[in-house]
Amino acid sequence: MARIKPKQLLIQSKTKKTPSRISYSSIITWNLIVVLVVLSLYATYRHWHHRPAFEPEMDLHRAENVERSEDSTKISTPNYAVMDTAKGSITIEIYKDASAGVVDRFVKLCKSDYFKGMPFRHVIKNFVIQGGDFDFNGAAQDWILKAKASGENALSPKHEAFMIGTTKSPNNKGFDIFITTAPIPDLNAKIVVFGRVTKGEDIVQEIEEIDTDDHYQPKTPIGIINITLRQEL
Repeated sequence: MARIKPKQLLIQSKTKKTPSRISYSSIITWNLIVVLVVLSLYATYRHWHHRPAFEPEMDLHRAENVERSEDSTKISTPNYAVMDTAKGSITIEIYKDASAGVVDRFVKLCKSDYFKGMPFRHVIKNFVIQGGDFDFNGAAQDWILKAKASGENALSPKHEAFMIGTTKSPNNKGFDIFITTAPIPDLNAKIVVFGRVTKGEDIVQEIEEIDTDDHYQPKTPIGIINITLRQEL
């Protein structure tokens, strides 16, 4: 066997390839990538795992918000309206569960002083008082015709007196008010009842005692001075 000289050994050792080393920066970079992937997978898992539990809770919040909105609407509607007349004041309890469109319109007109100075157009004793800025029409006209034909109105216990209402087909140009002074059996078929007199029944009776002509129109003008809204009395 040939003997290798020291000089040749030195040359061979230099020509051998040394294994490549991985730098610290590469190691840190790969570790960060692994951590980010793990965090991303964990976040995705939590999102899909907890989503069904959140949705019913959100639906419950929505339902509660709707209920609060409806309750606030009812609370915002005044409980009473005070009608001032030349004879005195008449307190009206507003039916919040009555036709929403009628109640809302009545409240809006009260706030705009629409009823200020409105006359009582017709006064039929033991029957009804009508206030408005336009004449009777439709079903309301039948009341006058029946009153004229019978000469008097038979009382009926089927409906209490001193109810407040308006026509079932309201005129867009105005709003008339009916105050019943006696029980009327088919009242709900003629008008929309949205309140009742809780104080001032004697004032209503004084108004129905005034003199009227053959058309049940007051000979001496009388009407509503104004109507004010109140939450409490």
